Amino acid sequence: MTVQPNSIVLVGAGNMGGAMLTGWLNSGIPGSSITVLDPSPSEEMAQRIADAGARHSTVATADLKPEVIFLAVKPQVMDAVLPPLKALINANTVVVSVAAGKTLGFLEKHLGEAAMVRAMPNTPAMIGRGVTGAFANERVNEAQRAQVDALLKVSGPVEWVTSERDIDAVTAVSGSGPAYVFYLVECMAEAGRKAGLPADLAMRLARETVSGAGELMHRSPEPASRLRQNVTSPGGTTAAALSVLMAEEGMQPLFDKAIAAARQRAEELGN
Repeated sequence: MTVQPNSIVLVGAGNMGGAMLTGWLNSGIPGSSITVLDPSPSEEMAQRIADAGARHSTVATADLKPEVIFLAVKPQVMDAVLPPLKALINANTVVVSVAAGKTLGFLEKHLGEAAMVRAMPNTPAMIGRGVTGAFANERVNEAQRAQVDALLKVSGPVEWVTSERDIDAVTAVSGSGPAYVFYLVECMAEAGRKAGLPADLAMRLARETVSGAGELMHRSPEPASRLRQNVTSPGGTTAAALSVLMAEEGMQPLFDKAIAAARQRAEELGN
């Protein structure tokens, strides 16, 4: 992907913005192509920006004419962050937002009509193992979509959806999903402790089991259901545990409620 100097403006250099910046640099995008707008980046991030030869600014300046504006700030501060950015948008600019819940309609109220993409990555993007859901409005042309796709793919695969409303469901499943997995590890470790294991051993076993199972699923072409069946011997210990987890009142209805709650909250954040 050919990227011109100062053609990417990254707004926000926190965890997600920093992960995207690192991914872009690692993929070969020159630092000279990137301007980071952040009033107070961490010392580590400021050093990373400087080492990469990227530009850092605390405010939007009129000389910026970006091809891509990448919004990586929290939804709660968008009202304050967006208005100064309107002057940066030109006919060739595409705006990409990764703020949970904030609709393209909300962005247009502050930025006017423009080519826009609403995207939802997740925190494994920080190690290049994330997944991103994305939706483009009708003003995004094929070249812009390809450019955004390439920028997002530095952190993992990108799944494009055809309805903006689906992004709230993406947020509930994969955007928030890493927290569900981390909590699963906590629950497994606590159950192991109650079964008699030392707490630190139970946690190590739970962490390695979940990370190893995830890597196996990543590498295997088999569906998750088949991988589960491969571990489950009829009448064995795994089958005994699954009879509880897969019961009518087991994990599935809990996840149904959890995903619905997360999706509803994403919709509320857009208002």
